[in-house]
Amino acid sequence: MTPPVIEVRALLKTYGHGDSEVRALGGPRDPATGRQPGVELLVEQGDFVAVMGSSGSGKSTLMNILGCLDVPTSGRYLLDGIDVGGLDEHQLSLVRNRKIGFVFQSFNLVPRTSAVAQVELPLAYAGVKAAERRRRAVAALTLVGLADRLDHRPNELSGGQQQRVAVARALVTAPAMLLADEPTGNLDSHSTEEVLALVDRLNASGRTVVLITHEDEVARHAKRVLRLVDGQIVEDVRQAPVGGPPPAMRGAAHAVAGGLR
Repeated sequence: MTPPVIEVRALLKTYGHGDSEVRALGGPRDPATGRQPGVELLVEQGDFVAVMGSSGSGKSTLMNILGCLDVPTSGRYLLDGIDVGGLDEHQLSLVRNRKIGFVFQSFNLVPRTSAVAQVELPLAYAGVKAAERRRRAVAALTLVGLADRLDHRPNELSGGQQQRVAVARALVTAPAMLLADEPTGNLDSHSTEEVLALVDRLNASGRTVVLITHEDEVARHAKRVLRLVDGQIVEDVRQAPVGGPPPAMRGAAHAVAGGLR
């Protein structure tokens, strides 16, 4: 059977000790037992999960742990069947490169570098040969609707187009999960709709998406909404997502995505 993309068991994250201890994930300690209720989370392949919460709720800490950018204080985290708890920093970097596609609010594009070269970067780090890097980068940019912008630099692209380049870069390694942190936070309303339509299409083609957001309108695109309060998941709700591409677009996404593998 296919393992869950994300399996979190009894996960805790604290900073500091004693009176200065900050409980970022896992909730407050039980006064009687001194124990914290750990975070439990399963995300199956092909799901689309929006993680919401106010400032200080723990959503950024959870994202960092799910993205293997930080490690829990205790508990287990399996990513696509891999227990990341015992991995060293080099092994974690390999997991990040091969299993997770990151999309950030600020795009994180390299200035004065073409779109196709930006998308090739994760493949270069993975040791993929130049011709194969170029083929897969072109396929990824085609998938996000930028086949005619391969040689454009960030300053020659709109905000929405820059974010689509970032999405293509996240997808080019065919990761198990697309992890997006406030991906529409720096976009106008039109570009926001473009990027969300793209994420809808990617999920419809089978891509697992975990999206961190504080906006209800963005979360409405997800199939499932998690709400965090004080480091605990207090709500986990399935919903009928808004939007979503028609069948013809889903088929096109499947066809182009095949070129990424």
